[in-house]
Amino acid sequence: MQNTGQEPSERTGTTEGVALLTGDPKRAILKLSIPMIAAMLLMSTYNLVDAIWVAGLGSDALAAVGFMTPVFMILMGLSVGLGAGVTSAIARRIGAGNREGADNTAVHAILLSLALSAALTLPLILLAGPVAVLLGAGDTTGLATVYGQTLFTGTVFVLFTNIAYAILRAEGDMKRTMYAMGASSIINIVLDPILIYGAGMGIAGAALATVISIALVSVVILFWFFVRKDTYVSLSRRVFSPDLSTIIDILKVGLPASLEFFLMSALAIIINSLLVGISGTDAVAIYTTGWRVVMFAIIPFVGISTAVVSVCGAAYGARKYEHLKTAHTFSVGLGMVIAIAMSAITWLIAPQIALIFTYSPESAHLAPGIVVFLQIMCFFYPFVPPGIMSGSIFQGTGKGTTSLAISVLRNLLFIALFTWVLAIPMGMGEAGVWWGIVAGDILGGIVGYLWARLYIARLIATANSPHTP
Repeated sequence: MQNTGQEPSERTGTTEGVALLTGDPKRAILKLSIPMIAAMLLMSTYNLVDAIWVAGLGSDALAAVGFMTPVFMILMGLSVGLGAGVTSAIARRIGAGNREGADNTAVHAILLSLALSAALTLPLILLAGPVAVLLGAGDTTGLATVYGQTLFTGTVFVLFTNIAYAILRAEGDMKRTMYAMGASSIINIVLDPILIYGAGMGIAGAALATVISIALVSVVILFWFFVRKDTYVSLSRRVFSPDLSTIIDILKVGLPASLEFFLMSALAIIINSLLVGISGTDAVAIYTTGWRVVMFAIIPFVGISTAVVSVCGAAYGARKYEHLKTAHTFSVGLGMVIAIAMSAITWLIAPQIALIFTYSPESAHLAPGIVVFLQIMCFFYPFVPPGIMSGSIFQGTGKGTTSLAISVLRNLLFIALFTWVLAIPMGMGEAGVWWGIVAGDILGGIVGYLWARLYIARLIATANSPHTP
């Protein structure tokens, strides 16, 4: 009979990660988030370095990457979103003492990633050109197409590695996740100048460097699971029992989480279109380049939120609802302290950051616009933690649709509406788009935080009710 996630397993034993995951929520969040933050800092460092090398090719190359970025975000969103579903499903089973169910869920997740890769790779490659035209790439369509087609040859590696990372996170093994993500970033950084300039591949070289780095890390992950075999969760034919309810359990968090990333891509497309109409492709280059810096700055929040999903999944599986409240309060508070410090630093060094991306004569004219963007985004950071940590609470407890609802409100209602209103009806132009992003983020963060607090309070009240079995 298939384990449901609430039934104890006959297998025994634990790991340091699982013991940490099921212990004190504050300690778990701190210990689990630090390796993730380190790994993601390396990944974002690669993104920034990649942009710096591409900037040497001129503003058209930067804009071309910007037009393909929303499409790649959809693929990344699908893989990371499904990863959230995998982490939640496995962590809940671990919290409930169901190790066999955790193993079986992990195998289902890997097979799901391979099936999706087979279905998506060719369409993504073939449609890169038409999509670039549809997104308004104009004279940069050729560059955008080459970049996209090269990048999407690595679809299987993107999906596989993100699902594998999710399995490791679910069992509290953030260090190994850090090693894999960090290695991928370092390889990418090394390969970028070699392929872009040394091999004369230009923008295609930047994409190929990404594909090669992820492929090499996939080999390392396979070694851990199938040769070394020292993970808590096991991947083997012996533990696999086909079960539709397991797929559904992954997808009930994974699909809404993926749609959240799709909404981010849709928002990027909306903003790109708005900017093209207001200021042309230079504004897209400013937004794309500046947003890389923003994504770098919010890494600590994302790292903490991934730990929250794992910790809350285990707490929910064990029915320790007070741990959810502790995790939410601690993660939001920690995130906001970091955000305020990050805002101050960004404001002070914005001109220096802009110079990094505008060192070539072809892109020097973008510097003032990037400075303005970065300084406005300083007001964006403090309200990211309440929203992202609240979404992680819902994902960890298997309520993916609620997290999606918060994301819809934030991206498609609040941010999209404010950017349009401030940019066009109020005549603020390009700066109005930047302030619209900030205003929508503030309102979205507040709504997400209050929603999560109400949900946790209801769980605790239900658990403490004398009528609860």
